[in-house]
Amino acid sequence: MIRRKFSREFRIEAVRLVAERGVAVARAARDLDVAESVLRRWMRETTAAPAAAFPGNGQMRADLAEVAAPKKEVARLLAERDILKKAAAFFAREVI
Repeated sequence: MIRRKFSREFRIEAVRLVAERGVAVARAARDLDVAESVLRRWMRETTAAPAAAFPGNGQMRADLAEVAAPKKEVARLLAERDILKKAAAFFAREVI
């Protein structure tokens, strides 16, 4: 099954259809050919942070980026530590 991608404009218009025009979520989801749960999630994201909703491909929300940066740094440092451990073990071996 191919994962469908929806543009930011499509998502905003779908939420606007439900919020401003008063169309039921189930009806709007059927008309737009999206799952009802997806449309409800879009509505939740829009009400939580309207300006930051649907940031786009490859872009993270600010709160998620704050969490991801330290995790990425920890992973890099762990890999560096492991390489140094292996190098120390290699040079510590006795040559026969």
